Amino acid sequence: MNYTDIGIDLGTASILVYIRGKGVVLKEPSVVAFDRDTNRIKAIGEDARLMIGRTPGTIVAVRPLRQGVISDYTITEQMMKYFISKAIGKRSFKRPRIAVCVPSKVTEVERKAVEDATYQAGAREVAIIEEPIAAAIGAGIDISKPQGNMIVDIGGGTTDVAVISLGDTVVSESIKIAGDDFDEAIVRYMRRKYNLLIGDRTAEDVKINIGTAFKRDEVDYMDVRGRNLITGLPETVRVSSDETTEALRETTTQILDTICNVLEKTPPELAGDIVDRGIVLTGGGAMLRGLEELIEERTHINTMTADEPMTCVAIGTGRYIESLAGDKE
Repeated sequence: MNYTDIGIDLGTASILVYIRGKGVVLKEPSVVAFDRDTNRIKAIGEDARLMIGRTPGTIVAVRPLRQGVISDYTITEQMMKYFISKAIGKRSFKRPRIAVCVPSKVTEVERKAVEDATYQAGAREVAIIEEPIAAAIGAGIDISKPQGNMIVDIGGGTTDVAVISLGDTVVSESIKIAGDDFDEAIVRYMRRKYNLLIGDRTAEDVKINIGTAFKRDEVDYMDVRGRNLITGLPETVRVSSDETTEALRETTTQILDTICNVLEKTPPELAGDIVDRGIVLTGGGAMLRGLEELIEERTHINTMTADEPMTCVAIGTGRYIESLAGDKE
């Protein structure tokens, strides 16, 4: 094997890098901190994430990807270059073959931007794969058979819902509602109900610790710190998991509606397969508690989360480039 094959899950919230024979070797937030005065990059990845909301005026922490597509081309290119060299190290002199995944409904222009950025970051060859297909491969589903498989991939910026058969997408929809919107919904709820202003990172902590899309028998509580909008002073409020269900309702309903829309457009034979085989959830957003139960209640179809939802897309992207390499060898 002369070349390094790399699969990249270029996500809105985080970037995962898969290397052939090693698996997922890197997972870092897709955040870049740069100095506005000098236009120099200060930090990338986890180091930059720690700066969000805590930087002086001249240094800004930005996410160069918005809702699954590139919003800042130059910074994305720099970020990919950094992650690729960090993943493969200095020892590799040969340029790698890289597969990158994109949301299922990206435009040709958006797809080309990802391809160009990957070449600029040092790729010898680039393959673009749609996220639901990568997620299905990574979840261990054999997509080459003439059977319907339904994948719901909930990332940071987009949710992709697709029915896959014979290695390709039959019906799909992509909405710009996902994990980041869960956080924003919690921020809005805290402001509306408690006049409390909290940051995105605090909202994410609430989502991870007590967030649930479906009411549970046992209620969890968490103390949430923020700034009272009326007094302007710091304040702590005790929040229950039931409140997060209420806060997330609008966002989770939009995901449910998309799943139902895709099911309505699915050919009857494939729909029958999905009833038998169930719906598979992947992506970081799939880790929100109660999503399985919520989808089952609405669709009456057994719903399960993949074993490693966070890494499914990266693994699938890597296996895809491996199979292409195998075909050529």
